Amino acid sequence: MDILSVFCDIDDFCLLFEPLWKRRLLSSGERQRDRSPRLCLLEVMTIIVMFHTSSYRNFKAYYAEQVMKHYAGAFPRLISYQRFVELMPRALVPSCGYLQTRKGECSGISFIDSTSLKVCHNRRIHSHKVFASCARRGKTSVDRFFGCKLHLVINDCGELLAF
Repeated sequence: MDILSVFCDIDDFCLLFEPLWKRRLLSSGERQRDRSPRLCLLEVMTIIVMFHTSSYRNFKAYYAEQVMKHYAGAFPRLISYQRFVELMPRALVPSCGYLQTRKGECSGISFIDSTSLKVCHNRRIHSHKVFASCARRGKTSVDRFFGCKLHLVINDCGELLAF
């Protein structure tokens, strides 16, 4: 996937999404600093999307080997890995919105599959408290787990239909 096409696609999305999102945000009433980070939301989302389309399984390795070396010209105000990880939560809601706009059309043939999202090891279920309200015991064809299941539906062209 070409970084320029991804960048332009996300830019078109952000131009529409950001003003609407900022208008709907609730404020606590107290005054807060609103400094913009060195990397804008568009750049953070582009790096995240490019990671998911790459063959890397480790984001830290991807950032060090791919982004810092090969994409430094595309992102002139590049920041350290640690600072980028701190900025990633800001891109969660816009990334979910962007994912909703990228769904394909149903062509009559659909495939569904699921994968387990394990929250903790089975021995630690009794002491686990973070996802206690939504995680459940589950079973795959291979083993049992504690967590959630992610179901994906794609069409015959490989486009995402539902998740």
